[in-house]
Amino acid sequence: MDKKLKIAILFGGRSTEHEISLLSAQNVIKSLDPSKYEAVLIGIDKSGKWYFNDDSLKLLNDTDAKTIALGNTSQPVLISQNAGEKTLISSQTGQSLAKIDVIFPVLHGSFGEDGSVQGLARLANIPCVGCDVLGSAVGMDKDIMKRILRDAGIPVAKWMTQRKSAERLKYSELTAKLGNEIFIKPANLGSSVGVSHVKNQKAYDEALSYALEFDPKVIIEEQIIGREIECAVLGNHNPQASLPGEVIPRDQFYSFENKYLDEKGAILKTPAELDENQIRDVQKVAIDCFTVLECRGMARVDVFLQEDGRIVVNEINTIPGFTNISMYPKLWEVSGLDQTSLISRLIDLAIEHHTEQNALRLKA
Repeated sequence: MDKKLKIAILFGGRSTEHEISLLSAQNVIKSLDPSKYEAVLIGIDKSGKWYFNDDSLKLLNDTDAKTIALGNTSQPVLISQNAGEKTLISSQTGQSLAKIDVIFPVLHGSFGEDGSVQGLARLANIPCVGCDVLGSAVGMDKDIMKRILRDAGIPVAKWMTQRKSAERLKYSELTAKLGNEIFIKPANLGSSVGVSHVKNQKAYDEALSYALEFDPKVIIEEQIIGREIECAVLGNHNPQASLPGEVIPRDQFYSFENKYLDEKGAILKTPAELDENQIRDVQKVAIDCFTVLECRGMARVDVFLQEDGRIVVNEINTIPGFTNISMYPKLWEVSGLDQTSLISRLIDLAIEHHTEQNALRLKA
């Protein structure tokens, strides 16, 4: 029997989405095929320190998105950056603790979804599940993402960019260009953290200050009226799209609380009630986004389906949620791919891409 591959699952992290990462990691670990893979569990605390969980995943309050936390911080570790070593090392003794065949980052948001970990994996010459450095970075930055999609002819909501160092955009000028209701979002966060729906000057001033606490760059968008449709994408050179799903928030938009803290915060329909043409159109837009933004492995593309049939892209998530209610795995399940097969496929895609990259010439 072939030797099991050692999969380093990274979870937690310095992001505002730390707790969601812990919830996602539980599902990924449960779905890992034990006949093919051995999990190497690496928890990252909120200060950025890495810890080896050598026997099992230990989490505190493991079902509560508010209070879930790392439970094992006794073995601080680092991954060797030396190409070819593929080793997890004790930062206390320097001892090798485990070999690593593939890195599987379950790190939502900053310091995980933005190309940081992907860069480490590339330096260490270890296959990494999901997008590479470029796709991760452009997918994370909503401003850059929208510029690339717009220039590729893929519809996005109109927006303006506010930087912390620049003079603040006037509310009257914004509404003249974007409409009376606008959304304010940190450019480099996910899970609706720091997002506000604004309808007046006072709310604008408060929301802009709030968003700038999370990111020195903020995007200010027009409101798009339409059904919130999500589509999962899987693959490298020939990506495939899942059946689309629909999010029906009970409030005005799909907030962090709706997603993770309130079980009744939204209705999730998988698959969405769409006709064949709508399904085909959503899937095409999702694959186009995935390709244009230089993604590989996986991503979830979120769009608005307007009443007249037009599709407007909201965003792409290159490390989508893997919690027990997350759309990415649920959409593949209704498309005929169970979670264990999905995780195995993601690992295969990482190895495939890594093999191709290592076959490239390094000398003239």
